[in-house]
This record gives sequence, structure tokens and C-alpha cells, in this order.
Amino acid sequence: MQLLPPNRIALLAAALLGVLLLPTPPAEAACTDSPKPGVDWSRCDKAKKRLAGAELSGGQFTDTDFSGSSLNGAELRGASMLRTNLLRTTLNDADLSGADLSNALGSRARFVGANLTGAIMNKVEFSRADLSGANLSEADLSKADLPRAKLTGSNLSNAVLVYANISRAQLQDATLVGADFHGAYTLLTRFEGSDLSAALNLTQEQLEIACGDDETTLPPDLIRPASWPCGGSDTE
Repeated sequence: MQLLPPNRIALLAAALLGVLLLPTPPAEAACTDSPKPGVDWSRCDKAKKRLAGAELSGGQFTDTDFSGSSLNGAELRGASMLRTNLLRTTLNDADLSGADLSNALGSRARFVGANLTGAIMNKVEFSRADLSGANLSEADLSKADLPRAKLTGSNLSNAVLVYANISRAQLQDATLVGADFHGAYTLLTRFEGSDLSAALNLTQEQLEIACGDDETTLPPDLIRPASWPCGGSDTE
């Protein structure tokens, strides 16, 4: 039997060692898996799907495309939805309590009556989204982009709106006890009928560029701007 020269043996050993040390590739998301708790659909194309009432709690949906899909009444408690595409998605009455939607895109998405209690919504882009009647108590909306969003009758108690863009958003009759408006952009934000008396870090400057009426209740240290009401055309 012919023996390999020492230099050839060394090369083969190095190659074998390199193969053994190669990192194990991450498990691929199973895009064909059926809806179930904890399903991993990260980076999957789920656009224009009918998923109403689906049980997806604890699921992984990072970078998933749900645009145009129906998720009405879906269970998404504690789901990871970072950078999820929710453009024109309907999530009416869905349960997203404790979900992480950081950096999600949701222009014209519908969350009517949805449960978003304690949801993480940092830097979401929800222009013209409909969140009327939604429960956003304890939600973190820091730096959220919500221009012209509809939040009428929503529960924003103890929500964090620090540096959020809520320009021209509709917050009529919203519950705002403990809501933190530090640095929020309130150009033509609609506060008609809202009780702001227990809101946090709201400034006179924010009120001066917002909209309200005689039914708007203010914190004791702020005064009603002379420019109120703003008229009905500012939300168009």
C-alpha cells in the first residue's frame, strides 16, 4: 500500500478539520407549515392569505410578508413580528397582547378592536392605520410613525408615545390616563372629547398645534388654545 507523503496528509487533515468546524446553518423557517402556536414563518411570503381566527401565539414572523392578508380574530399573543409587512392587512379583533411589532410596516392596516395590551411597537410605520377601539394600554409606541392614524375610542392608558408622530391622528374619545406624550409630534392631532387631564409630559406647545373642543379636558397646568377647534378638514 502506497503511503501518502507527510505534506499531503497535513493538507487532508486541515481540510477535514475545516469541515468539522464549519458553523451549523440556522434552521430554515418552515413556510409550508400549517398555522399553529409557535410556528416559524420568518421571512415567509404570506401575502393575501386567509388566516382569520388562526392560532399563532408565540409565533416567529420576523420579516414575514402578511400584506393584504386577513388575520381578523387571530391569536398572536407574544408573537415576534419584527419588521413584519402588514400593509393593508386586517387584524380586527385580533389578540396581539405582548407581541413585538418593532419596525413593522402597517400603512392602512386595520386593527379595529384589537388587543395590543403591552405590545412593543417601537418605530412602527402605521400611516392611516385604523386602530379605533383597540386596547393599547401599556403599549410602547416610542418613535412610532402614526400620521393620520385612527385611534378614536382606543385605550391608550399608560401607553408610551415618546417622540411618536401622531400628526393629524384621530384620538377623539380615547382613554389617555398615564399616556406619555414626551416629545410627541401633535400637529393637528384630534383630541375632541378626550380627557387629557392625567396625560404625562404634555406641553402647551403640543396643544397649540393640536385640535380640541369644549369637551377636551386638559391637565391643570395647561390652558385651552385660542385656535381650537380646527375644523373637519384636517384629517383628509
